[in-house]
Amino acid sequence: MAREKRRGAVGGIAYPLAVATFETGTRTEVAEAIARVLLEGFDRHYRFFRASSAEAKERFEAGDWHGAQDAVRARSRLYDERIAEMLQRLRSEFDLDALDEATWRSAKLHYIGLLIDHRQPELAETFFNSVITRVLERTYNANALIFVRAAISTEHIRGEAAAYRSYFPGRLGLRATMRQLIGDFGWVRPFTDLERDVELAKRTLLDHLRGEWPAEQPDLQIQVLNSAFYRNKAAYVVGRIVNGPNEWPFVLPVLHDEQGGLVLDTILLEQSDISILFSLSRAYFMVDMDVPSGYVQFLRTIMPTKPRSELYTALGLAKQGKTLFTRDLLHHLHHSDDLFVEAPGTRGQVMHVFTLPSYPYVIKVIKDRFGTGKTSTPEQVREKFRMVKDVDRVGRMADAIAFRDLALPRHRFAPELLAQLLELAPSSIELGDDQLIIRQCYVERRMVPLNLYLDTAGTEETERIVKEYGDAIRELAIANVFPGDMLWRNFGVTRHGRVLFYDFDEIEYLTDCNFRRIPPAPNPDAELSGETWYPVAPLDVFPEEFATFLLGSKQVREPFLRLHRDLLDVAFWQDCQRRILAGEVVDFFPYSEARRFCNTFPDGLPG
Repeated sequence: MAREKRRGAVGGIAYPLAVATFETGTRTEVAEAIARVLLEGFDRHYRFFRASSAEAKERFEAGDWHGAQDAVRARSRLYDERIAEMLQRLRSEFDLDALDEATWRSAKLHYIGLLIDHRQPELAETFFNSVITRVLERTYNANALIFVRAAISTEHIRGEAAAYRSYFPGRLGLRATMRQLIGDFGWVRPFTDLERDVELAKRTLLDHLRGEWPAEQPDLQIQVLNSAFYRNKAAYVVGRIVNGPNEWPFVLPVLHDEQGGLVLDTILLEQSDISILFSLSRAYFMVDMDVPSGYVQFLRTIMPTKPRSELYTALGLAKQGKTLFTRDLLHHLHHSDDLFVEAPGTRGQVMHVFTLPSYPYVIKVIKDRFGTGKTSTPEQVREKFRMVKDVDRVGRMADAIAFRDLALPRHRFAPELLAQLLELAPSSIELGDDQLIIRQCYVERRMVPLNLYLDTAGTEETERIVKEYGDAIRELAIANVFPGDMLWRNFGVTRHGRVLFYDFDEIEYLTDCNFRRIPPAPNPDAELSGETWYPVAPLDVFPEEFATFLLGSKQVREPFLRLHRDLLDVAFWQDCQRRILAGEVVDFFPYSEARRFCNTFPDGLPG
């Protein structure tokens, strides 16, 4: 192979370029070069990713909450930026049009060899897939060229430091051990009263253990992940207590208090509370990880029912989460025989939604033609889904995985669903002999639509769920999100009983909306007319109209008006806008207020 050596810049970085012309017998050399270039690209990406995550500690200590939000948004774009950079580099160094499939297969084999001692092999495999599918402009039926299954084991990878630290309370005592493990995170900002906080955490732990520390086994230890988990205005210490055959998970949220010091806000000990903390209805954590698989393996021990795909995503590694979701789905399809059917609930005007009853997710496809009153375009709807990735979801918005060219077995689609898709979204569907390929879709965790949930809820549960619904709207509002269409059917109830918003085609930034009162009618005839007597701009919102659409049922009217009447008043919405524009960042607790030490011990340390 003849090569011309020169230098070029990609993404501001200078690389030696090898512009290749291909001759017989050069395939191995080209494949090796491609493999090295791809791994260099991934390593560069992960350095950026890890640096951004490591800086979360500084932002937390400085109380730079706006910087923390900006960093989450910027980090979410890192992957696509590095993929674009890698494609540019490959095109500049290789004649990609001259490469055959055998060369790409060889490149994959050489790439596997480079990953033998790598600390993030699973992420590097996903990076390879992302690049190759873009080079070949196909994301399916090229399984021999990509990592459909993991090639490198992630078990027991050793990093520059252990994934977790171990402490032995039998030597120092429980209180001193807790002080030490907190101190080892190296926060410079001091705690206001660490002795008090540790004592409160200790007493809560002992209450959880029914009043006394269990008989100590020889291996009694407290294991804590090396990096704190940073999100919003909090840092979280994640660990577990191991005592013989018994294990107890725990999480210690660390906040800033009103005096500017650090404080342990509570200790989370229930698995359900910890699972909600790691819910994808919130922004992703910032965690400094040398070996991400070690963190995921640790988290699986304290949340064994949570899929690895969701844990990787919660750690900010959304592409790896997507890879694992796809593998899990294909595995489930191989071990089940039920059919995809239209999802329960009111059929949407913008999206057609279907599900596999035996699998806890729904798939949403944008329709070709929208229902009456919908003026947006498919591209505008896609932009709304991109917006959801940029905003703080504050535990009240579903996370959606975006797919292009998702290939599913054609025979697993119920005939009526197949007919619906071909009628409602034909431009998004391609039928092969064995596969149905969805050009673009969004996958979300399945929830019970709120309107269906209320149909069977008793009086007490209706009250609770109406409060949840109103609280969801309030929390989204102060986070600068206006749902747009607030109908009950656009919200869902999770398996933990929380209300989330999941219909994104009309969301707006709250500060872009113009909240108005309806002006008085100029005469009685105007008020009785079906037409408005006042001009309405596209982003004008009239909160007093909400009652017409939301409170038609007596079942929900009384609790809503008692708990959330102010949501029907323009003053509430304008006050939220004022607070957002003033730079206020509100605390959103991913656990019950009743769990907080300031509420469980309002008078301080018990006697």
